[in-house]
Amino acid sequence: MNPQPGFESSGRSLLLLSLLLLAALAGVAMLTRPLTPIDETRYVSVAWEMWLRGDFLVPFKNGAPYSDKPPFLFWMFQAGWALFGVNDWWPRLVMPLFSAGGLLLTYRLARRLWPQHPGLGGQAALVLVGALLWIVFSTSVMFDVMLTFWVLVGLHGMLAATDGKRSGLVMLGVAMGMGVLTKGPVILLHLLSVAALAPWWNPGLRWGRWFGGLLLAVLLGVAIALAWALPAGFSGGDAYRNAIFWGQTANRMVESFAHRRPFWWYVPLLPLLLFPWFAWPAWWKALADHRRAGLDRGSRFCLAWMLPVFVAFCFISGKQPHYLVPLFPAFALLTARLLAGRADARVGLQALLAAALGGVMILAGTGRIAALHGQVAALPPVWPGVILIVLAGVVWLAGRRGAAPVPNLALLGAAMLALAQADVMHSLKPMYDVKPMALAIRQVQDEGRPVANIAIYHAQYQFLGRLKMPLAEVTGASAPAWLAAHPEGYAVVYLGSSRKLAAIPARHKQAYRGGSAVLVDARTAAELLATPVE
Repeated sequence: MNPQPGFESSGRSLLLLSLLLLAALAGVAMLTRPLTPIDETRYVSVAWEMWLRGDFLVPFKNGAPYSDKPPFLFWMFQAGWALFGVNDWWPRLVMPLFSAGGLLLTYRLARRLWPQHPGLGGQAALVLVGALLWIVFSTSVMFDVMLTFWVLVGLHGMLAATDGKRSGLVMLGVAMGMGVLTKGPVILLHLLSVAALAPWWNPGLRWGRWFGGLLLAVLLGVAIALAWALPAGFSGGDAYRNAIFWGQTANRMVESFAHRRPFWWYVPLLPLLLFPWFAWPAWWKALADHRRAGLDRGSRFCLAWMLPVFVAFCFISGKQPHYLVPLFPAFALLTARLLAGRADARVGLQALLAAALGGVMILAGTGRIAALHGQVAALPPVWPGVILIVLAGVVWLAGRRGAAPVPNLALLGAAMLALAQADVMHSLKPMYDVKPMALAIRQVQDEGRPVANIAIYHAQYQFLGRLKMPLAEVTGASAPAWLAAHPEGYAVVYLGSSRKLAAIPARHKQAYRGGSAVLVDARTAAELLATPVE
């Protein structure tokens, strides 16, 4: 007999717990980790330049149109700045807010897929917030969690459409359009694979009507994307227009099939990306039992969402772990379904692995790992490792005493990331916090002096320094000529290490991504380039 949907049986308490864990992890990230180069600082700087120009059509990076990404993320940053003023914290809250939306949509999706199991939504939300990759990118200034939000909106629309609601096709089309404005046409891969398999996960569907309605949804999505792309293309000029309509897509297709990474590259990463769930023996046993019992509609829907896209990403050689983020809600939903009603799920291996990580953290903090010496700005503290070992023991004991395994493991996964982040960033923050350099560059620019970046420039200083002028991007043989032509100027020069940093007369110097960076006058920069400091 199924319990009646109350506060607990509906899964709302577990949904609330997942939202609280997300809020805690976002707080830890904001307190321990700066906006880090290259990606996070670049994306916020693009929004900053749009803000300075008052141009909400064409993204700019260091004074030039930026065609690599569509504008929706940048619009979200500017919306917050319009409400709260320009600040550092709002861009870091955008992704946790979309992640919270993703948790709510996952919760609701479970209720659509398995109405006879009202508690699965809360379980799925906890599985999602406890997965390592989801946690990491929910607190990073990247596009993938936001893309996942639109994928989930589209899937809700798809299910509504299969129930005969025309508004579902409108929702699906809007999600496609907004997904394109978020990260380009990749959302079509995520949604159309599920839609193409609808006759499998939703038997009895009328094929002709379904695919006709799907075509209309795609056309709506295209219209939404073109509503930005057409005026932006004419405003940004020929090069920008060619990039957003053809060049960018063609180039990425060529690069994607250049076999830069092997077909199997994602497979060995799955135990880490899906930790702690993928390393859970009970999950594998439940999967085997569920397969023998037969797949229900919801399970087929999750597999149609997850497997074709994963295989497609395996064939595409341009691989990054965060490309898989939109597949994680499917994994979370399927995991919640597999574990429904099981009383034999026990926590053991994950607690052991967490305790082992805590031991490694203690060894690192006490200086026992020789490889760290000279590679970090300071040895990490010991206390996060101690807390993690204690917590792993508590989780193991709670599991042995019959504590619910999903909340137990979600708490362990979230605590592991929070403690590891506090531990690691103590050592790495000085190497990735570029705000001091950005502020030093601003002082030089305020004096009316030009500044060059002697390397490929990713706009990592523009927002953090609130710079109002671009830096000259000078590389290779052109550097001496620029320095000679601007004797009053300054340059940011990057060095392989910081061993001789103290001897360099610089306006500002700091560790930078395994090496060091110095802001020096043109004469000193020319000398450094002529006789590189190792």
